[in-house]
Formats: sequence, C-alpha cells, structure tokens
Amino acid sequence: MNTPVTVTVSMSSALGVNIIKKYYTGKAPSGFMHVFAFNTLAGVASALTFLLWGGIGSASIFTVLLGALFGAVVTFQGLFMLKAIQVGPISLTTVIVSFSTVITALSGAIFWGEKIKALQIVGIVLMLASFYFSINKEEKQKKASLKWLLFCILALIGSGGIGLMQKIHQNTEYKGEVNAFLITAFAVGSVLSLALLLISKTRSNEPAFLKSANGKISWLVIVLIMLTGILTAVNHKLNLYLSGVMDSAVFFPLINGGNLVLVTLSALIFFRERLSVKQWISVAIGITSVLCLCL
Repeated sequence: MNTPVTVTVSMSSALGVNIIKKYYTGKAPSGFMHVFAFNTLAGVASALTFLLWGGIGSASIFTVLLGALFGAVVTFQGLFMLKAIQVGPISLTTVIVSFSTVITALSGAIFWGEKIKALQIVGIVLMLASFYFSINKEEKQKKASLKWLLFCILALIGSGGIGLMQKIHQNTEYKGEVNAFLITAFAVGSVLSLALLLISKTRSNEPAFLKSANGKISWLVIVLIMLTGILTAVNHKLNLYLSGVMDSAVFFPLINGGNLVLVTLSALIFFRERLSVKQWISVAIGITSVLCLCL
C-alpha cells in the first residue's frame, strides 16, 4: 500500500468518526440509552467490515480472550467519549483523551524495558498544565466543567488500555491474528452494548433511536451510525498496518498530532465551537504535550 495515501485515509476516517459522533450527541438526549444504541450498531458494522475485509483467519484462545477484553474496554471508552463530547467541546475533549499516550509510555518502561525520554517527561508536565487551563473557574460553570473532565479522564484511561492491549497482542506469537482479534473485540463490544441497552430500556421509556419530525426512526442517523462503524474498522486496520511500516518517531506524532489539528479545525468549521482564551491555551499546550509524548 502507498504509505502517504494510507495515512491520509486513516486520518480521514478518524476525523469522519469524530464529526459523526459530535453530530449525533448534539441531537441525542443526555441519557445513556442513545449511546448504548449507537455503540451496538457501530460495533456490528465494524465487525462485519473486518469479516468482509480479510475474514477471521486463525484464532487462538489467547487472541479470542484478549480480544473479548479489548472489546469491553473499547465499549466503555466509546461510551465515555460520546458523553464527553456531548457535554463539552470536541476539540478540547480530543486533546485530553490523547493524553492516554502517557499510559502506553509508562507501560513500555515498566513491562518492556523501554526508556522514558526527557522529552516525554516534558510532555507529562505540559499535560498537567493543559488539564489546569481546561477547567472553567467560574462557579456557575465549574460543576459542568468537572463533569466533562471526569468523562474525559475515563475515556483517557480506556484509550490507554486499548493501546496497551494492542501492544500486548502485537508482542506475542499471535500477532498475525489481527482480524480474529478485532472481529472478536467488536462483536463482544456490540453484544455488551446491546445488553446495556436492554437493561436501560426496562428502566426508561425514552426511544433507543432518534426519531425524525414525523415520529419515525431517523434512518439518516442509522446510516451515519453504521458508517461510523465502517470508518472505525478502516482506521483500526490501517493504523495497525502503518505501525508496522513506519518508524514510531514518525507514525505516532503524525497520527496523533494530525488528528488533533483536524478535529480542532472541524470543531471550528462545522460546529462553530467557541473556546475561552484559557481553553485555547489548553488546546495549544495539549497538542504540544501529545507531540512530546509521542516523540
């Protein structure tokens, strides 16, 4: 595959996922039921995409079990990410969640003997500064700001867990079982989301899917959710390929930094987000922090 083209497609698919999620959360109520419905359909679409794009292939017990755990973490990470961008700005949310790079960096030092470099320490310090500037200090907005930050931190932890499990799998003899790993993960994630949806349905009368003006299910939203699943699958598959053909010092800053810039621009262009001066400082420091951590 042509590497520049593959990078472009990967980053475009990630951007598409973020734009659709922000659009969806802007239409959905504040409850969790719509999030469970979103994750259920998107997970099915992702699993089917992997199945059609290379089949299952060989699948060891290790791959299936780790894939199932991976799917559970992906599900809850997606849940908290959706809630974060529903109550807060997508640009700043993406910056905060990208700090999950700290988890993968520390795990590399602890489990694989990788050294934490001075630039990464600078990145961690900048990350803390970005957290500080991201919180609105006005009393009337502080509670909402802290709620948003909690969702961001939970999504951050989940994202770090995702990266850690990917690294664990790719450092074993079963690293060639990529499709089986991903299909298991998204199938389990979809079943888990469906179970949460059914449990929520017994406790709430709100519809699981958004409805159009005539009171019927909005099929446009259904299509967008399925498209999210397809784009997510494309992003995961291409990133796994790119991580094997590009130097880490180039791949991670390019993907993480590039995605942050694209999401910030899309927030301004499509969603007319207005950040305070402090929040813009947080975005700038956060992007710098992520680049330092990746390098």
